Amino acid sequence: MQSTQTRTIHKSRYVAISKSFLIWCFALTVTLLVVGFPLVVLMATIGALLSITLHPILPVSAVLLVAGGTIALNILAVVVGAAVLTTKGIHPQEVRWLSWLHGDANPVSTTTYATCPLTCDIDS
Repeated sequence: MQSTQTRTIHKSRYVAISKSFLIWCFALTVTLLVVGFPLVVLMATIGALLSITLHPILPVSAVLLVAGGTIALNILAVVVGAAVLTTKGIHPQEVRWLSWLHGDANPVSTTTYATCPLTCDIDS
């Protein structure tokens, strides 16, 4: 009986860690694409210049090498960031700016309709 309980606890712990890691990967990818758009433009510019520089040395595969390296570095940065956040024990539910991820509503203001002064106090 004891061994099945410990296996269940370990299994649920691994599921929670895996879930946290995958949510961090998703959140960091979305953040990189949306908020980090100027960074993506800068990486593309540096990649184009590097590709032009490497073209005389590697005429056929310079663009492929630079594009593959840039994509690999982005994926590596997201995965390493997610792994660091997961191993430090920071769960996505604890982060304030990820309220959109787990469905918590954080309205800036409440909506007041134009007809509300006339109809809000009427009970049906």
